[in-house]
Amino acid sequence: MMSLKGTVGDHIRNQAGPLVGLSHRIHAHPELGYEEIQASGWLADLMAEHGFAVERGVCGLPTAFTASYGSGPLVVGICAEYDCLPGIGHACGHNIIAASAAGAAMGLASVADALNLTVRLLGTPAEEVGDAGGKILMLERGAFDGVHVAMMIHPGPHDIVAPRLIAASTFDVHYTGKAAHAAAFPELGVNAADAFTVAQVAIGLLRQHIKGTDRISGIVTHGGDAPNIVPAKTAGKFTIRSSKLEDLQELRPRVHRCFEAGSVATGAIMRVEGGTQPYAEVVHDHEIVQLYRDNAEALGRVFVDSGPFAERGGAATDMGNVSRRIPSIHPMIGIGSLPAVNHQPEFAAHCVTELADRALIDGAIALAWTGIDVAASPSLRDRLMGAPAAARSK
Repeated sequence: MMSLKGTVGDHIRNQAGPLVGLSHRIHAHPELGYEEIQASGWLADLMAEHGFAVERGVCGLPTAFTASYGSGPLVVGICAEYDCLPGIGHACGHNIIAASAAGAAMGLASVADALNLTVRLLGTPAEEVGDAGGKILMLERGAFDGVHVAMMIHPGPHDIVAPRLIAASTFDVHYTGKAAHAAAFPELGVNAADAFTVAQVAIGLLRQHIKGTDRISGIVTHGGDAPNIVPAKTAGKFTIRSSKLEDLQELRPRVHRCFEAGSVATGAIMRVEGGTQPYAEVVHDHEIVQLYRDNAEALGRVFVDSGPFAERGGAATDMGNVSRRIPSIHPMIGIGSLPAVNHQPEFAAHCVTELADRALIDGAIALAWTGIDVAASPSLRDRLMGAPAAARSK
């Protein structure tokens, strides 16, 4: 075991230059979800150079791919993300996720035959889109078939072994009214912007009566064209969140009724698009989580007890949908960014620092070592391979 971990650790550290270079290159060329042509291509090319069998454009998604190595019956899946956020680039550190996943896969591949396993790197686009994310579509379309455990790491201000990641649904709302001269003939118009005003007031009032763990947030993406024209078309993007997918199903119709109120009050026609393939909460496999913690601590990583702060976690990821089907881990790895946190421009700047580069390599090694522990444990290996996927679903 220690010999294998030493081999893997050395292998990943020897690839630090290309891995850090990949991370910085992705960071310098941010691409939105389902548009990550360069990032997915660079990552797939790197895996092919290291002997992986690469399939590009899998599941009907041009920027999704799989890269496999080995022929053992235990299949260890490692997920790579590489899309950015609109306007603020890689402010969630997906450049680190991608490069660290590649490093972990390359490290495990170096001992795949000794451990009788197959390594499958899954290039999963569009995690930030909030609805029908890449992992959801790839899960539905078979890319995860045969995978017995799924792993990834995500950068954050500090290390958290099993972060609270909740369910979320993102959707677009459109109102269609009727244009008119706003001063001369306002009575001839149907104000689609007023519909949004009514809806947002209703949502503000609804917030008094939802669970403390629920969240509703959104933006108006189009509010009209000119102040002297009654707005005929408006649009917005909203996200609702709950602790669990089942709670989200209860919240959704209540929020939709707020938008319906805007339609009823103004006469504007409402249309909702998306929100039909929400993100589930992450279900951590605690046995594998503990293995990751032990391995990360062996590398000098320190897990801080963040107490109530951890319970406030409201982020969401399509890795949650994977975790409800396949035993999974999704730890956070610290890049020393505080006071900057995820989804701030300042955090994006931290994702190419020396501390971020170290986290990239540490995360790759910790994931690979965890894969070794999983493969080397007869009881864990039996549990993962013995239960059919349906039985593992939660």
